[in-house]
Formats: sequence, C-alpha cells, structure tokens
Amino acid sequence: MLSSKETTKMLAKEALLSPQEETLEIGRRRQNLFIGVPKEITLQENRVALTPEAVALLVNNGHRVRVQRGAGTKANFKDTDYSEAGAEICSLDEVFKSGFIVKVEPPVDREIELMFPGQNILSALQLTVNPKKTLEKLMSKKVTALAWDFVKDEQGVYPVVRIMSEIAGNTAVLIAAENLSNVNDGLGVMLGGIAGIPSSEVVIIGAGTVGEYAARAAIGLGATVKVFDNSVSRLRRIQNNLGQQIYTSILAPTTLADCLRTADVAIGALRSPKRRTPVIVTDEMVQGMKAGSVIVDVSIDRGGCFETSKVTTHKDPTYKVHDVIHYCVPNIASRVSRTASYALSQIFAPLLVEMGEVGGVSSLMKRNPGFRNGTYLYKGILTNQLLGEAFDMRYKDIDLLVAGL
Repeated sequence: MLSSKETTKMLAKEALLSPQEETLEIGRRRQNLFIGVPKEITLQENRVALTPEAVALLVNNGHRVRVQRGAGTKANFKDTDYSEAGAEICSLDEVFKSGFIVKVEPPVDREIELMFPGQNILSALQLTVNPKKTLEKLMSKKVTALAWDFVKDEQGVYPVVRIMSEIAGNTAVLIAAENLSNVNDGLGVMLGGIAGIPSSEVVIIGAGTVGEYAARAAIGLGATVKVFDNSVSRLRRIQNNLGQQIYTSILAPTTLADCLRTADVAIGALRSPKRRTPVIVTDEMVQGMKAGSVIVDVSIDRGGCFETSKVTTHKDPTYKVHDVIHYCVPNIASRVSRTASYALSQIFAPLLVEMGEVGGVSSLMKRNPGFRNGTYLYKGILTNQLLGEAFDMRYKDIDLLVAGL
C-alpha cells in the first residue's frame, strides 16, 4: 500500500499530465528575459556560460543580456565580441541586477550577497564542494536555483554532463600524448604506432562517456586500447558504440595489474555521482608500471581512482610517483575553454529561448520535467533530495510545488 506522501506525489504528477495543459496553452504569454553572465572567478575555471554567438541569438529573440567585463577573456572572447552581439558590458554588481543569472561554477559568497528575492540562477551544483552554509545563504535570498548537471533532455540524458565528459575523454588522451613526449620530459614515446614498431598501450578504467571518448581518441591515434569496468553491459555498449572489437575486462585486480605493467598510459574514467570514486589502482599496482608511463586521473574531481592520485593545477599539473607521471587536474574541460564554452552555450541558449517562449522559469518547469529535475531551490525552498539528506535539512518535492502553479 502506498504511503500518504507517495499517494500525494502520484496525484501531483497526474495533475501535471492532465488536459488542463490545453487551457494553459491558450493563455500563454511570452516573456522577455533579463540575463546576466558574470565572470568566473573560481580557481582554474576558464569557461564562460554564453558565447557571443549565443548572446546574439538571445538578443535577436528579444531578450536583454548583460555580460561582466572580461567574462570571456580566458576563453579568448573579447568584450567587443559581446557588445557587437548586443550585450551590455558592465560590472559584477550590474550583472547581478539581472533576473536570470547563467554561470558555469556555483555562486561564491560575494555573488550570493548581490542576489535578490525572486532571482533565478543556472549553474553547476557540485554536491561534494558546496558547504551547507552556502546553501543556507542561497535559501535566505529566496532565489530559484537550477543545477545544469541535473537537467535532463528528452531522452533522459544529462546533456551538459555528457558533453563535458566527451571533451574530458578526448582531452585526456591528448594530455597523455604530451606527457609521453620529450617536450614535457617524457620518454619520447609517440602515442600510437607506425609500421614496424609496436603501438603504445592505453588502459582505460571506466566504460562510461569519458572512457568511450578516450578510447575513440586513442584508437584514432593508433594505440592498443584496453577497457576495464565493473559492468558487463557498459563494456558491451562501448564495443557496440566504437564499432569494433577491443580488449575489455571486468575489474579483476590481477588482470588489471598485468595490463598496467605493459601500459604506456592509464586513464581513470570512473564516475560516482553520489559519493567518492572508489580507489581501483593501488600503490603497488602503480609501482609495477613502466618508468615514464603516464596516468591521467579524470576521476580526481571525486577523489580519484588511483591510490597515488592527488589534486594538481593547470599551472603545475604533473608529479611523479614510482617514476610514473601523474596528471590529476580537476575540470579538464576548462583546459580547452573555448571549445567547452561553445558546448555549454549550445545547450544553455536554446533552453533560455524556450524559457522565454513559454513564459518564464516557472512555466518551463511545469512543462518540461527534464528542466524541472535540475531545480534544487524554488523561491528559497529546498527541493533536492540529495542535498536534504546530505545536510540533514527538510526538503519538498518539486513536482508537488509545481503542481500548484
């Protein structure tokens, strides 16, 4: 038998799907948005939420856009690029007078202070980074906050997470190639192979999106690829997606250790969305790897899957343990900030256009379950179960709140 809470939630969802939608459609009013794009100030963040082309699209659709001076500098976009696209170039304080803030990283204390009741913000959530006091400050401001890493598309996929993972997978292989070369004091080994010389070996731990795109890049360079994962279905899927047979194995410690001994590159591509990434490769396994081989731990933003991993920065990205080069920089996508900014914009801009067409944030929440899934604060009310459980705070179901709109 369903509990009263489950019954109420089920009825609310049924209400969202009822024929009342038709009457709402008749009275729908388009809304011009007032959008603000602040400069990212978080360490190592070089991306910008909207490119000049995205701004032009929004302005041409009747929306007003403010961009902070220098917001696109690290992604090689000039202020004049934005002004020519129709944006107003201004200070941080002026940007935060906009009704809808679009950011890459979560807001910091200085930005939260500038926010006002009824304001909306779209940014990353980063459950493992944000302290409870940051959430409480946002709640006190009575804002509506959405996490782009929780927004889903029509197929139930997290589009921003996926495209950033694609970038990280591709870039991880290029990073490994750089660190194998003499230019970066590597062994002088080419990642790939040529006639008469055995191809280099790449071990990838994780068969998700990062692992798949790392495999694509490595195969494209001519390397021998071996993929490990604890899910046979994911291993089967990666083979199907790649369109060819590659070496795959479950995460058997002995088999993994044997493959690491001959590997030139090892890439950590595991993702655990709700907790720390488990350590798969022990210190002993790393010690058994070839001197001068390279580890790229893409999982480092959630703790890393190599026991010898520790967080590094873009300015000082590598170190050695047991003569093995380690690259453990979180947020690899920020290393190719211009490409990553375009990737973000191609998702954010159409979403904002749709939001204006249906009448604003609340209207889009009611109509679009995938967008609604990204909500973690609605007018200051906590709506995210993970945050509620992590910080022992009361939360309300977003479906119930939206049903009453």
